[in-house]
Amino acid sequence: MSERAYVLINAMPGQTANVILALSTIKEIKTIDTCWGKPDIFTVVEVSDQDALSTLVLAKIHAIEGVAQTDTHLVYRLKK
Repeated sequence: MSERAYVLINAMPGQTANVILALSTIKEIKTIDTCWGKPDIFTVVEVSDQDALSTLVLAKIHAIEGVAQTDTHLVYRLKK
């Protein structure tokens, strides 16, 4: 079963388009939406587990030039 998360990204001024281009090459990122205000970019990601999520955010997304900050929200399922 895969894990889904929202990764909200703040870009450096003038860098949003470059960040979007770099994000679009990462296979775990399923959607990328730019928005007015903060954060600048909302993404939906799907990974195999929480360790993979940590690697994705810290090693791939934070490595993109122009990424200033991220805020990650792991989706959980409520049991009925």
